Amino acid sequence: MTSEMITYICKRTVVSTKPAQAGKCNPLSVFDRLMEKNHIRIVYYFPSTRNGEPGVVTKKLRESLSHVLTCFPIVTGRLQKKDDGHWMIKCNDAGVRMVEARAQGSVEEWLKNVNRDKELMLVTWEDMFHKPYFWATFYVQLTEFEEGGLAIGFSCSHLPADPTSATMFVKAWADTTLAGTMLAPPFFHPLPPPRLGNKNPNHNPYTDLINHYKSTIDDRSPAFTNNITNYVTATLAFSGPMVQACMLDTSSPSPFEAMAGLLWVCVSKVKGMKQGLVSMSICLDMRKQLGLDKGFFGNCMVYNKVHHAESLLDKSELSEAARAIGESVTRMNNEGIMDLIEWLEHHDYEFPPLMNGHDLICANLEDLDPYATLFEEGFVPSRVSYYVEPVFGIGQILVLQSPPSEGPLSRMVTVTLPADELSKLCDDDLILRFNPTILMG
Repeated sequence: MTSEMITYICKRTVVSTKPAQAGKCNPLSVFDRLMEKNHIRIVYYFPSTRNGEPGVVTKKLRESLSHVLTCFPIVTGRLQKKDDGHWMIKCNDAGVRMVEARAQGSVEEWLKNVNRDKELMLVTWEDMFHKPYFWATFYVQLTEFEEGGLAIGFSCSHLPADPTSATMFVKAWADTTLAGTMLAPPFFHPLPPPRLGNKNPNHNPYTDLINHYKSTIDDRSPAFTNNITNYVTATLAFSGPMVQACMLDTSSPSPFEAMAGLLWVCVSKVKGMKQGLVSMSICLDMRKQLGLDKGFFGNCMVYNKVHHAESLLDKSELSEAARAIGESVTRMNNEGIMDLIEWLEHHDYEFPPLMNGHDLICANLEDLDPYATLFEEGFVPSRVSYYVEPVFGIGQILVLQSPPSEGPLSRMVTVTLPADELSKLCDDDLILRFNPTILMG
Protein backbone atom coordinates (compact mmCIF):
# COMPACT_ATOMS: atom_id res chain seq x y z
CA MET A 1 0.00 0.00 0.00
CA THR A 2 2.83 2.41 0.89
CA SER A 3 4.48 2.01 -2.52
CA GLU A 4 1.21 3.06 -4.18
CA MET A 5 1.26 6.35 -2.25
CA ILE A 6 4.46 7.50 -4.01
CA THR A 7 4.97 7.89 -7.75
CA TYR A 8 8.56 8.19 -8.91
CA ILE A 9 8.59 10.57 -11.88
CA CYS A 10 12.18 10.67 -13.03
CA LYS A 11 15.82 10.22 -12.10
CA ARG A 12 18.44 12.62 -13.41
CA THR A 13 21.98 13.82 -12.84
CA VAL A 14 22.52 17.40 -11.68
CA VAL A 15 25.92 18.96 -12.33
CA SER A 16 27.41 22.27 -11.21
CA THR A 17 27.04 25.42 -13.27
CA LYS A 18 30.82 25.77 -13.44
CA PRO A 19 33.13 22.85 -14.25
CA ALA A 20 35.50 21.63 -11.54
CA GLN A 21 39.21 22.38 -11.78
CA ALA A 22 40.75 19.90 -14.23
CA GLY A 23 42.71 17.10 -12.54
CA LYS A 24 41.72 18.15 -9.02
CA CYS A 25 41.60 15.30 -6.47
CA ASN A 26 40.80 15.23 -2.77
CA PRO A 27 42.39 12.52 -0.59
CA LEU A 28 40.25 11.08 2.18
CA SER A 29 41.37 11.21 5.81
CA VAL A 30 41.84 8.33 8.25
CA PHE A 31 38.44 9.19 9.76
CA ASP A 32 36.86 9.22 6.29
CA ARG A 33 38.24 5.82 5.33
CA LEU A 34 36.91 4.17 8.49
CA MET A 35 33.34 4.97 7.41
CA GLU A 36 33.40 3.24 4.02
CA LYS A 37 30.69 0.73 4.93
CA ASN A 38 28.23 3.32 6.20
CA HIS A 39 25.90 5.87 4.65
CA ILE A 40 23.72 8.73 5.88
CA ARG A 41 20.10 9.53 5.10
CA ILE A 42 18.25 12.71 6.09
CA VAL A 43 14.61 13.63 5.41
CA TYR A 44 13.40 17.23 5.70
CA TYR A 45 9.63 17.84 5.82
CA PHE A 46 8.27 21.23 4.78
CA PRO A 47 4.68 22.50 4.98
CA SER A 48 2.80 23.74 1.93
CA THR A 49 4.40 26.63 0.03
CA ARG A 50 2.83 29.41 -2.00
CA ASN A 51 3.87 27.75 -5.27
CA GLY A 52 0.96 25.37 -5.75
CA GLU A 53 1.69 24.27 -9.32
CA PRO A 54 3.22 20.77 -9.44
CA GLY A 55 6.85 20.87 -10.47
CA VAL A 56 7.44 24.58 -9.81
CA VAL A 57 9.28 24.08 -6.52
CA THR A 58 11.18 21.08 -7.88
CA LYS A 59 12.45 23.06 -10.87
CA LYS A 60 13.59 25.94 -8.65
CA LEU A 61 15.43 23.58 -6.29
CA ARG A 62 17.08 21.74 -9.16
CA GLU A 63 18.45 25.00 -10.56
CA SER A 64 19.74 26.25 -7.19
CA LEU A 65 21.34 22.86 -6.57
CA SER A 66 23.44 23.32 -9.72
CA HIS A 67 24.64 26.66 -8.40
CA VAL A 68 25.62 25.45 -4.92
CA LEU A 69 27.45 22.42 -6.34
CA THR A 70 30.13 24.74 -7.78
CA CYS A 71 31.37 25.21 -4.20
CA PHE A 72 31.30 21.49 -3.38
CA PRO A 73 33.49 19.69 -5.95
CA ILE A 74 33.75 16.69 -3.60
CA VAL A 75 29.97 16.21 -3.81
CA THR A 76 29.95 15.97 -7.61
CA GLY A 77 33.14 13.88 -7.82
CA ARG A 78 33.66 10.13 -7.93
CA LEU A 79 35.64 7.65 -5.85
CA GLN A 80 38.95 6.40 -7.16
CA LYS A 81 41.79 4.40 -5.55
CA LYS A 82 45.24 5.95 -5.16
CA ASP A 83 48.47 4.03 -5.72
CA ASP A 84 48.59 3.20 -1.99
CA GLY A 85 45.13 1.59 -2.21
CA HIS A 86 43.33 4.35 -0.30
CA TRP A 87 40.26 6.14 -1.62
CA MET A 88 40.28 9.67 -2.96
CA ILE A 89 37.64 11.81 -4.65
CA LYS A 90 38.38 12.75 -8.25
CA CYS A 91 36.62 16.08 -8.76
CA ASN A 92 35.37 15.38 -12.29
CA ASP A 93 31.98 17.09 -11.94
CA ALA A 94 30.11 13.85 -12.66
CA GLY A 95 27.18 15.20 -10.66
CA VAL A 96 24.60 14.33 -8.01
CA ARG A 97 21.76 11.87 -8.63
CA MET A 98 18.33 13.47 -8.23
CA VAL A 99 14.99 11.65 -8.03
CA GLU A 100 11.70 13.52 -8.42
CA ALA A 101 8.52 12.03 -6.97
CA ARG A 102 4.91 12.77 -6.01
CA ALA A 103 3.08 11.51 -2.92
CA GLN A 104 -0.62 11.25 -2.17
CA GLY A 105 -2.18 13.40 0.53
CA SER A 106 -0.45 16.16 2.48
CA VAL A 107 2.79 16.16 4.40
CA GLU A 108 0.82 16.62 7.64
CA GLU A 109 -1.21 13.45 6.97
CA TRP A 110 1.97 11.56 6.10
CA LEU A 111 3.60 12.51 9.39
CA LYS A 112 0.63 11.24 11.41
CA ASN A 113 1.40 7.61 10.61
CA VAL A 114 4.94 7.56 9.22
CA ASN A 115 7.28 4.70 10.06
CA ARG A 116 10.83 3.77 9.15
CA ASP A 117 9.94 1.93 5.93
CA LYS A 118 7.69 4.74 4.68
CA GLU A 119 10.22 7.42 5.55
CA LEU A 120 13.08 5.68 3.75
CA MET A 121 10.96 5.76 0.58
CA LEU A 122 11.50 9.53 0.62
CA VAL A 123 15.30 9.32 0.47
CA THR A 124 17.00 7.49 -2.40
CA TRP A 125 20.09 5.43 -1.77
CA GLU A 126 22.07 3.01 -3.93
CA ASP A 127 24.87 0.83 -2.57
CA MET A 128 28.32 1.10 -4.13
CA PHE A 129 28.59 -0.40 -7.62
CA HIS A 130 31.28 -2.94 -8.45
CA LYS A 131 32.75 -0.09 -10.51
CA PRO A 132 32.88 2.75 -7.95
CA TYR A 133 34.05 5.31 -10.51
CA PHE A 134 30.55 5.27 -12.04
CA TRP A 135 28.76 5.43 -8.69
CA ALA A 136 27.38 8.68 -7.25
CA THR A 137 28.23 9.22 -3.58
CA PHE A 138 25.46 11.84 -3.05
CA TYR A 139 21.72 11.61 -3.78
CA VAL A 140 18.76 13.98 -3.54
CA GLN A 141 15.06 13.11 -3.69
CA LEU A 142 12.35 15.77 -4.01
CA THR A 143 8.87 14.50 -3.16
CA GLU A 144 5.94 16.89 -3.63
CA PHE A 145 2.73 16.03 -1.79
CA GLU A 146 -0.41 16.40 -3.91
CA GLU A 147 -2.36 18.16 -1.15
CA GLY A 148 0.52 20.31 0.05
CA GLY A 149 4.01 19.96 1.43
CA LEU A 150 7.44 18.84 0.33
CA ALA A 151 9.94 16.24 1.53
CA ILE A 152 13.61 16.64 0.68
CA GLY A 153 15.59 13.46 1.08
CA PHE A 154 19.37 13.73 1.14
CA SER A 155 21.69 10.74 1.30
CA CYS A 156 25.41 10.20 0.92
CA SER A 157 28.20 7.76 1.50
CA HIS A 158 29.79 8.26 4.92
CA LEU A 159 33.22 8.17 3.23
CA PRO A 160 33.36 11.86 2.20
CA ALA A 161 30.96 13.34 4.76
CA ASP A 162 29.53 12.96 8.27
CA PRO A 163 26.08 14.16 9.48
CA THR A 164 27.49 17.63 10.21
CA SER A 165 28.83 17.96 6.65
CA ALA A 166 25.61 16.61 5.16
CA THR A 167 23.53 19.12 7.16
CA MET A 168 25.93 21.89 6.16
CA PHE A 169 25.50 21.08 2.46
CA VAL A 170 21.69 21.13 2.61
CA LYS A 171 21.83 24.45 4.52
CA ALA A 172 24.13 25.91 1.84
CA TRP A 173 21.69 24.71 -0.83
CA ALA A 174 18.79 26.34 1.03
CA ASP A 175 20.70 29.64 1.46
CA THR A 176 21.49 29.67 -2.26
CA THR A 177 17.82 29.04 -3.09
CA LEU A 178 16.54 31.73 -0.72
CA ALA A 179 19.16 34.47 -0.97
CA GLY A 180 21.26 33.55 -4.01
CA THR A 181 24.39 33.04 -1.96
CA MET A 182 25.83 30.80 0.75
CA LEU A 183 26.05 32.27 4.23
CA ALA A 184 28.72 29.83 5.43
CA PRO A 185 31.05 28.38 2.77
CA PRO A 186 32.65 24.96 3.34
CA PHE A 187 36.32 24.33 4.10
CA PHE A 188 38.14 21.41 2.46
CA HIS A 189 41.42 20.76 4.25
CA PRO A 190 43.12 17.84 6.00
CA LEU A 191 42.84 16.89 9.65
CA PRO A 192 45.49 18.48 11.91
CA PRO A 193 49.00 17.15 11.11
CA PRO A 194 51.04 14.99 13.54
CA ARG A 195 52.56 16.89 16.45
CA LEU A 196 56.15 15.74 15.70
CA GLY A 197 58.60 17.49 18.02
CA ASN A 198 55.94 19.51 19.84
CA LYS A 199 54.58 16.46 21.65
CA ASN A 200 54.73 16.62 25.44
CA PRO A 201 57.39 14.07 26.56
CA ASN A 202 55.31 13.32 29.67
CA HIS A 203 52.14 12.67 27.69
CA ASN A 204 50.55 9.24 28.05
CA PRO A 205 48.54 8.26 24.95
CA TYR A 206 44.80 7.75 25.43
CA THR A 207 45.03 3.99 25.03
CA ASP A 208 41.35 3.30 25.80
CA LEU A 209 40.28 5.18 22.66
CA ILE A 210 43.01 3.59 20.53
CA ASN A 211 42.18 0.12 21.87
CA HIS A 212 38.50 0.63 21.02
CA TYR A 213 39.36 1.39 17.40
CA LYS A 214 41.87 -1.46 17.27
CA SER A 215 39.31 -4.00 18.50
CA THR A 216 36.69 -2.68 16.07
CA ILE A 217 39.08 -2.85 13.12
CA ASP A 218 40.28 -6.33 14.09
CA ASP A 219 36.78 -7.76 14.63
CA ARG A 220 35.68 -9.86 11.67
CA SER A 221 32.67 -11.47 13.34
CA PRO A 222 30.24 -12.81 10.72
CA ALA A 223 27.33 -11.81 12.96
CA PHE A 224 27.84 -8.25 11.81
CA THR A 225 28.23 -8.96 8.11
CA ASN A 226 25.26 -11.28 7.62
CA ASN A 227 22.52 -9.41 9.44
CA ILE A 228 18.94 -10.67 9.11
CA THR A 229 17.46 -8.95 12.18
CA ASN A 230 14.35 -6.86 11.53
CA TYR A 231 15.28 -3.43 12.89
CA VAL A 232 12.65 -0.75 13.38
CA THR A 233 12.95 2.89 14.40
CA ALA A 234 11.04 5.10 16.83
CA THR A 235 11.44 8.82 17.41
CA LEU A 236 10.77 9.96 20.98
CA ALA A 237 10.21 13.68 21.62
CA PHE A 238 11.11 14.80 25.15
CA SER A 239 9.89 18.23 26.28
CA GLY A 240 12.26 20.73 27.89
CA PRO A 241 10.84 20.22 31.42
CA MET A 242 11.13 16.43 31.06
CA VAL A 243 14.75 16.67 29.87
CA GLN A 244 15.47 18.94 32.81
CA ALA A 245 13.85 16.42 35.16
CA CYS A 246 16.03 13.68 33.67
CA MET A 247 19.12 15.86 34.14
CA LEU A 248 18.21 16.27 37.82
CA ASP A 249 17.61 12.54 38.26
CA THR A 250 20.94 11.68 36.65
CA SER A 251 22.88 14.56 38.26
CA SER A 252 23.96 15.29 34.70
CA PRO A 253 25.18 18.70 33.49
CA SER A 254 24.10 18.11 29.89
CA PRO A 255 20.95 16.95 28.07
CA PHE A 256 23.01 14.47 26.02
CA GLU A 257 24.46 12.71 29.04
CA ALA A 258 21.01 12.55 30.67
CA MET A 259 19.22 11.24 27.55
CA ALA A 260 22.04 8.82 26.69
CA GLY A 261 22.08 7.51 30.27
CA LEU A 262 18.31 7.04 30.30
CA LEU A 263 18.24 5.14 27.00
CA TRP A 264 21.31 3.07 27.93
CA VAL A 265 19.62 1.81 31.09
CA CYS A 266 16.27 1.18 29.37
CA VAL A 267 17.76 -0.61 26.34
CA SER A 268 19.78 -2.80 28.71
CA LYS A 269 16.54 -3.77 30.48
CA VAL A 270 14.71 -4.72 27.27
CA LYS A 271 17.79 -6.71 26.20
CA GLY A 272 17.30 -8.81 29.35
CA MET A 273 20.31 -7.58 31.32
CA LYS A 274 19.83 -8.49 34.99
CA GLN A 275 23.08 -6.92 36.16
CA GLY A 276 25.18 -4.26 34.50
CA LEU A 277 24.54 -2.63 31.15
CA VAL A 278 24.96 -3.60 27.51
CA SER A 279 28.19 -2.55 25.84
CA MET A 280 27.81 1.01 24.54
CA SER A 281 29.92 3.45 22.54
CA ILE A 282 29.25 7.14 22.15
CA CYS A 283 29.90 9.07 18.95
CA LEU A 284 30.78 12.78 19.10
CA ASP A 285 31.73 15.54 16.68
CA MET A 286 35.35 16.53 17.40
CA ARG A 287 35.66 19.68 15.24
CA LYS A 288 35.81 21.99 18.25
CA GLN A 289 38.32 19.81 20.13
CA LEU A 290 40.62 19.71 17.07
CA GLY A 291 40.36 23.46 16.49
CA LEU A 292 38.64 22.97 13.13
CA ASP A 293 36.24 25.48 11.64
CA LYS A 294 32.54 24.61 11.84
CA GLY A 295 32.59 24.58 8.05
CA PHE A 296 35.12 21.72 7.90
CA PHE A 297 33.74 19.26 5.31
CA GLY A 298 34.57 15.63 5.95
CA ASN A 299 34.40 13.14 8.80
CA CYS A 300 35.09 14.29 12.32
CA MET A 301 32.79 11.99 14.33
CA VAL A 302 34.76 9.86 16.80
CA TYR A 303 33.55 6.71 18.58
CA ASN A 304 34.53 5.89 22.15
CA LYS A 305 33.54 2.97 24.38
CA VAL A 306 31.87 3.88 27.67
CA HIS A 307 33.40 1.95 30.57
CA HIS A 308 31.22 1.21 33.57
CA ALA A 309 31.15 -0.91 36.70
CA GLU A 310 29.71 -4.41 36.30
CA SER A 311 26.83 -3.73 38.65
CA LEU A 312 24.97 -0.51 37.91
CA LEU A 313 21.32 -1.61 37.87
CA ASP A 314 20.41 -0.46 41.36
CA LYS A 315 18.64 2.63 42.68
CA SER A 316 21.44 4.85 41.30
CA GLU A 317 21.42 3.28 37.81
CA LEU A 318 20.59 6.48 35.94
CA SER A 319 23.13 8.71 37.66
CA GLU A 320 25.85 6.06 37.39
CA ALA A 321 25.18 5.55 33.67
CA ALA A 322 25.21 9.31 33.00
CA ARG A 323 28.40 9.69 35.07
CA ALA A 324 30.19 7.03 33.01
CA ILE A 325 29.09 8.74 29.79
CA GLY A 326 30.25 12.12 31.11
CA GLU A 327 33.69 10.69 31.93
CA SER A 328 34.05 9.31 28.41
CA VAL A 329 33.02 12.65 26.90
CA THR A 330 35.53 14.54 29.06
CA ARG A 331 38.42 12.27 28.05
CA MET A 332 37.78 12.94 24.35
CA ASN A 333 39.99 16.03 24.26
CA ASN A 334 42.48 17.36 21.72
CA GLU A 335 45.41 15.23 22.88
CA GLY A 336 43.34 12.05 23.00
CA ILE A 337 41.94 12.57 19.48
CA MET A 338 45.40 13.45 18.11
CA ASP A 339 46.73 10.23 19.69
CA LEU A 340 44.05 8.35 17.75
CA ILE A 341 44.74 10.15 14.45
CA GLU A 342 48.47 9.44 14.72
CA TRP A 343 47.84 5.78 15.58
CA LEU A 344 45.47 5.40 12.60
CA GLU A 345 47.99 7.05 10.27
CA HIS A 346 50.59 4.43 11.20
CA HIS A 347 48.34 1.34 11.33
CA ASP A 348 46.83 0.39 8.01
CA TYR A 349 44.13 -2.25 7.65
CA GLU A 350 43.13 -4.48 4.77
CA PHE A 351 39.35 -4.37 5.24
CA PRO A 352 37.31 -1.34 6.37
CA PRO A 353 35.53 -1.91 9.69
CA LEU A 354 31.86 -1.45 10.49
CA MET A 355 32.12 1.29 13.10
CA ASN A 356 28.49 1.01 14.23
CA GLY A 357 28.25 -2.79 14.10
CA HIS A 358 29.36 -3.90 17.55
CA ASP A 359 28.09 -1.94 20.58
CA LEU A 360 24.93 -0.02 21.22
CA ILE A 361 25.84 3.24 19.47
CA CYS A 362 24.71 6.57 20.94
CA ALA A 363 25.54 9.57 18.74
CA ASN A 364 25.35 13.17 19.90
CA LEU A 365 23.88 15.20 17.02
CA GLU A 366 22.70 18.07 19.22
CA ASP A 367 24.95 20.64 17.51
CA LEU A 368 23.22 20.14 14.17
CA ASP A 369 20.68 22.83 13.33
CA PRO A 370 18.58 21.48 10.45
CA TYR A 371 15.67 23.74 11.39
CA ALA A 372 17.68 26.76 10.19
CA THR A 373 17.32 25.31 6.67
CA LEU A 374 14.92 27.65 4.84
CA PHE A 375 14.39 27.20 1.12
CA GLU A 376 11.58 29.75 1.20
CA GLU A 377 11.06 32.66 3.59
CA GLY A 378 8.99 31.65 6.61
CA PHE A 379 8.81 27.94 5.76
CA VAL A 380 10.75 26.18 8.51
CA PRO A 381 11.08 22.38 8.40
CA SER A 382 8.26 20.81 10.41
CA ARG A 383 10.42 17.75 11.14
CA VAL A 384 13.84 16.39 10.22
CA SER A 385 14.87 12.73 10.50
CA TYR A 386 18.41 11.30 10.47
CA TYR A 387 19.62 7.77 9.77
CA VAL A 388 23.19 6.43 9.95
CA GLU A 389 22.99 3.11 8.13
CA PRO A 390 23.27 0.20 8.25
CA VAL A 391 22.37 -0.66 11.84
CA PHE A 392 23.81 -3.92 13.15
CA GLY A 393 24.35 -5.58 16.49
CA ILE A 394 22.75 -4.13 19.63
CA GLY A 395 21.17 -1.01 18.08
CA GLN A 396 21.53 2.73 17.69
CA ILE A 397 20.48 5.94 19.47
CA LEU A 398 20.67 9.43 17.91
CA VAL A 399 20.15 12.45 20.18
CA LEU A 400 19.07 15.61 18.32
CA GLN A 401 17.69 19.06 19.00
CA SER A 402 13.92 19.46 18.72
CA PRO A 403 12.40 22.27 16.62
CA PRO A 404 13.23 25.67 18.19
CA SER A 405 9.55 26.22 19.05
CA GLU A 406 9.82 23.37 21.57
CA GLY A 407 12.43 25.18 23.67
CA PRO A 408 16.25 24.90 24.03
CA LEU A 409 16.27 21.87 26.34
CA SER A 410 13.82 19.72 24.38
CA ARG A 411 15.30 16.74 22.54
CA MET A 412 14.32 14.23 19.87
CA VAL A 413 15.79 10.77 20.38
CA THR A 414 15.76 8.32 17.47
CA VAL A 415 16.11 4.71 18.58
CA THR A 416 16.69 1.76 16.23
CA LEU A 417 16.37 -1.73 17.72
CA PRO A 418 15.03 -5.16 16.78
CA ALA A 419 11.23 -4.90 16.47
CA ASP A 420 10.27 -6.83 19.63
CA GLU A 421 12.74 -4.88 21.78
CA LEU A 422 11.63 -1.48 20.50
CA SER A 423 8.03 -2.29 21.39
CA LYS A 424 9.11 -3.11 24.95
CA LEU A 425 11.21 0.06 25.15
CA CYS A 426 8.27 2.31 24.24
CA ASP A 427 6.27 0.71 27.10
CA ASP A 428 9.08 0.80 29.65
CA ASP A 429 8.05 2.40 32.95
CA LEU A 430 11.29 4.37 33.28
CA ILE A 431 10.91 5.85 29.78
CA LEU A 432 7.22 6.64 30.39
CA ARG A 433 8.16 8.48 33.57
CA PHE A 434 9.54 11.26 31.36
CA ASN A 435 6.41 11.31 29.17
CA PRO A 436 7.90 11.36 25.66
CA THR A 437 5.71 11.82 22.60
CA ILE A 438 6.23 9.02 20.10
CA LEU A 439 6.45 10.81 16.76
CA MET A 440 7.33 7.72 14.77
CA GLY A 441 7.34 4.03 15.60
